[in-house]
Amino acid sequence: MTISLDKVTKTYRGRKGDIVALDETSLFIGDGEFVSIVGPSGCGKSTLLMMLAGLETATSGTLTVNGRKIDRPQTDLGFVFQQDVLLAWRTVLQNVMLQAQIRRLDPRQSEARARELLAMVGLDGCEQMYPHELSGGMRQRVSICRALLHRPSLLLMDEPFGALDAITRDQLHIDLKRLCEEMKITTVFVTHSIEEAVFLSDRVVVMTPRPSTIKEIITIDLPGVRKLSLKTEPAFGRYTSEALMVFERTGVIHETTH
Repeated sequence: MTISLDKVTKTYRGRKGDIVALDETSLFIGDGEFVSIVGPSGCGKSTLLMMLAGLETATSGTLTVNGRKIDRPQTDLGFVFQQDVLLAWRTVLQNVMLQAQIRRLDPRQSEARARELLAMVGLDGCEQMYPHELSGGMRQRVSICRALLHRPSLLLMDEPFGALDAITRDQLHIDLKRLCEEMKITTVFVTHSIEEAVFLSDRVVVMTPRPSTIKEIITIDLPGVRKLSLKTEPAFGRYTSEALMVFERTGVIHETTH
């Protein structure tokens, strides 16, 4: 799935006047590409995801998916939020299968697919457990499986690992990268973590403070199959430093000397 944004602006009405969340933002995302969006809080990252999902409309400009204008909620996508939003009264398998019920997919085929996905993220044997019996990382794995059950062409992720500890987050990075590579799914990933963005992505989009637009796009020329040891490589450090310097130039990060 390809995505195109052409001079997209999003403005909200505020009590003290209009608030520009996105200002003439243009971007093309290729089929099967993993693109991360990083930027300061309030710069419109989540708003952009909602527009790609067809849940928000642009004030001006055009968003298209596979050449078709986004003018309604999209169905050929999966969405993973910062909170796992699992249903407490449903088991792990039932939570994943909720996607099949809503979309009226074949129950037998969907269950086989759900079990396959759970096994791929290390949750085989956990199918009959309930959310309260799972760790935060396990719960988020379930939410990823639910988002991928119907084999979407587009995966949108809004800071899905932000609340997790560093070790759990590292494991989920490996799991997610492998899943997206195997399924060749186009992924747009919002995060505040530069290291997370560099490790996962083909390209990192760096946003300015509000009124926000794209300041720089960094192409990540690292191996497709990524191991945690990659984070110790000089190239990885150069990419993270490049993004940090963009934030320094825009005033998002500044160092005070005495």
